[in-house]
Amino acid sequence: MRIVHTIAELRQALAGATRSAFVPTMGNLHEGHLSLVKQAKEHGGPVVASIFVNRLQFAPHEDFDTYPRTFERDCDLLRGVGCNVVFAPDEAELYPEPQVYKVQPPAALADILEGHFRPGFFTGVCTVVLKLFHCVQPKVAVFGKKDYQQLMVIRRMVQQFALPIEVVAGETARADDGLALSSRNGYLSDAERAEAMHLSMALKDLANSLQHAVRNGPSLDLPALEQQATSALAARGWQPDYLTVRRRADLLAPTDDQMRGGEPLVALGAARLGKTRLIDNLEI
Repeated sequence: MRIVHTIAELRQALAGATRSAFVPTMGNLHEGHLSLVKQAKEHGGPVVASIFVNRLQFAPHEDFDTYPRTFERDCDLLRGVGCNVVFAPDEAELYPEPQVYKVQPPAALADILEGHFRPGFFTGVCTVVLKLFHCVQPKVAVFGKKDYQQLMVIRRMVQQFALPIEVVAGETARADDGLALSSRNGYLSDAERAEAMHLSMALKDLANSLQHAVRNGPSLDLPALEQQATSALAARGWQPDYLTVRRRADLLAPTDDQMRGGEPLVALGAARLGKTRLIDNLEI
């Protein structure tokens, strides 16, 4: 495995490659990231993983400075799953001058849910991903479904800019108790870790309640079901941002007819447990 820190070194390492696959990360890797690398290897050609903590997607009050940097461990893990190239630029390499040109995703998709609670987040994500795409020039890029809205935003960006990249979705990796694997799980205390599984359980309960209402109820009241799920999680000591059901196609709220007609849906949730904010989702 080759570790490179500059764009020039990266392009030299990939010289002659015609079908590279790319997995962008911010490091502090876990089995979820490694599963994406394994999936990338299925597409043939060299696999590139980037490690870069992107300042542009952190709000001033968020954890940029304290976000775990575990570079040596990350490289050992990537080497173990057959990654070919690790691209680990510093800020001066990727942003040699203030990044005043930025990608502004559409508000209808990017200013709801995560974008509502983290203003500017998806602008930062799109800007760094587009820049990384130009650096790596992959044919395939693999993103995890755990960040469901991010996956949709990136897919739309690739489509809008006619980028010659296939965006592939990786299933959410979970612990045995159902908790979605996340780099921020490491912030949880032992007691919080034992409680954390209840976010995924709350989404399952919300999905089950909706499916029961669709089958048996004369009318549907999705906002009431969402509020019920939110209140139940809050009663356990969480601080929910949202527990909601949306259309998979565009993350808009479904109509009653769409819910009854089998529209593909997804339940999404974000909530703070102690000082740690966790997100999860469940396709319905």
